[in-house]
Amino acid sequence: MKGLFRLIGKLFKGMWTLISFTRQLVLNLFFFAIIGGIFFALQTDDAPPQVTTKSALLLDLRGPIVEQRTYIDPIEKITGDALGQKRPAENVLFDIVDSIRQASNDAKITGLVLNLKDMSETNLTKLRYIAKAINEFKAAGKPVYAIGDYYSQSQYYLASYADKIMMSPDGAVMLQGYGTYRLYYKDLLDKLDVSTHVFRVGTYKSFVEPYLRNNMSDEAKKSASAWLTQLWGAYVDDVAHNRQITASALSPNMDEFLTSLKAVNGDLGQLTLNMGLVDQLSTRQQTRHELVEHFGSDGDDSFNAVSYYDYLATLRPHIQPQANDIAIVVASGAILDGNQQQGTIGGDSTAALLRQARLDDKIKAVVLRVDSPGGSAFASEVIRNEIAALKESGKPVVVSMSSIAASGGYWISLSADKILAQPTTLTGSIGIFGILTTFEKGLARLGINSDGVGTTPFSGVGLTRGLSDGVSEAMQLGIEHGYQRFIGLVSKHRNISLEQADNAAQGRVWTGQDALKLGLIDQLGDFDDAVAVAAKLANLETYNLFWVEEPLSPAEEILQQLTGELNITVNSSLLPELTTVLQPAVSELVTDISILNNFNDPKGQYAFCLNCTNF
Repeated sequence: MKGLFRLIGKLFKGMWTLISFTRQLVLNLFFFAIIGGIFFALQTDDAPPQVTTKSALLLDLRGPIVEQRTYIDPIEKITGDALGQKRPAENVLFDIVDSIRQASNDAKITGLVLNLKDMSETNLTKLRYIAKAINEFKAAGKPVYAIGDYYSQSQYYLASYADKIMMSPDGAVMLQGYGTYRLYYKDLLDKLDVSTHVFRVGTYKSFVEPYLRNNMSDEAKKSASAWLTQLWGAYVDDVAHNRQITASALSPNMDEFLTSLKAVNGDLGQLTLNMGLVDQLSTRQQTRHELVEHFGSDGDDSFNAVSYYDYLATLRPHIQPQANDIAIVVASGAILDGNQQQGTIGGDSTAALLRQARLDDKIKAVVLRVDSPGGSAFASEVIRNEIAALKESGKPVVVSMSSIAASGGYWISLSADKILAQPTTLTGSIGIFGILTTFEKGLARLGINSDGVGTTPFSGVGLTRGLSDGVSEAMQLGIEHGYQRFIGLVSKHRNISLEQADNAAQGRVWTGQDALKLGLIDQLGDFDDAVAVAAKLANLETYNLFWVEEPLSPAEEILQQLTGELNITVNSSLLPELTTVLQPAVSELVTDISILNNFNDPKGQYAFCLNCTNF
């Protein structure tokens, strides 16, 4: 028996030795790979690649389109990729537009091919800015083609600007329209004996509804229906104009759609062609053959083309501050207190970027690019104070609203000299709320009770004890004060009466088009227009754009470059298929929980518009 135990012991010892050796080997290989990568990076010529053969620019976007690339810790990226948790690539909106504009003046680029099958769904406001660049490309006399097997709604919007749209005979254009749907948790919270304490001001401030109701309120439906209808109308009008078809053809009712589909025996590809949504049904081989005729053969069964990602490397890097600069500060993501990485707005970190622009004599004006549903009221005020300081220093501040500048996103915008938004921007949602969940009922049901003594009425207030009537009243009074402060700032800086500000507030979401009528913004326009306004206010005839960003350390820059090129993939077939089936619901649940967990306002007061982010 002892011999058997000794044998088993040696076996486990040998297995552990093998595991330890393998682990050490992997770590050593990884270490040498990093060293080799750093050496290679240092030895590589800094000159960007050039297009040497006349080619089409292949806009092969993969992943989401963002205002500013999210900072991801390089080590987290490597470990995440190794575990099969690969993040999709992010495409910066301004990089896309700059690339198309450069290509329009590049003699080596003879056309544009849109191959957008891996591009994520994108807000219409961002799509319109890219479409503007595509139109400029066409105005230069160069053709634009769109190719694809299927087209999602966002992909098709950009494709509609092409001179010719080709699609697989077995493909389809997926136009679902716009809608906003959420999960509601009231019954679940009741079953779990969780007490939800909500404090809010604003008839239309619907962020807290999922914790109080099992469905959307009539007020929330009224507000959402208004801006959803406007956004879908803008989408339909643009596409109908591009394709020279009637707007009604893009929004058939179910009976009309089924009648048309039956007429072609369920062939979605043929129906798409009949509706005039595409110009040609062609296989991939036929598509490549036609593009070879236009752009020449690459000698490898395809046409001469340079990928967007390769062409992007030929763009000039952002310049350093020079005389007569207009600084661009991007405020993208939820607003949180303190210092935050790119992809989230930090009260302290974003204010620091604005302060940098204020203290730099070479910078004469600032454009604040806002793409945010809001967040911490305290952090929003920290940022707004820095904008006020910029104005006091004599430097004009112009806000350029992107897809969303609502709640806290509007708070940080309202003090600017000028506010520009696009008709499809979502803004407003001027309201305040606070939310706290406590578990005293559930604990009591389990036989767990909390008791003790304290020196003030606020002693012991927390998750396990609930809130007294007095504490609840005090929190509601604080929220009401925050709301009055919010609309007071709107009234003061937008030069409207307090009554007008209140009527435009109440947590209601407005499109940029409606916000202009209400006096919440100054004019309709995109990023280019905002820069032009800033230049005019600063009396600048010539200027440079300087993008103010938190600098990375040399080590972080090297790691970012290396991990950007490193693609580690691991087979994830062990993950259950159920995960994929439930992904939409699970994703929404995780998002809701993540938002609540990340909220960190010191007073628990938030100006946030969730409906603006999930339509």
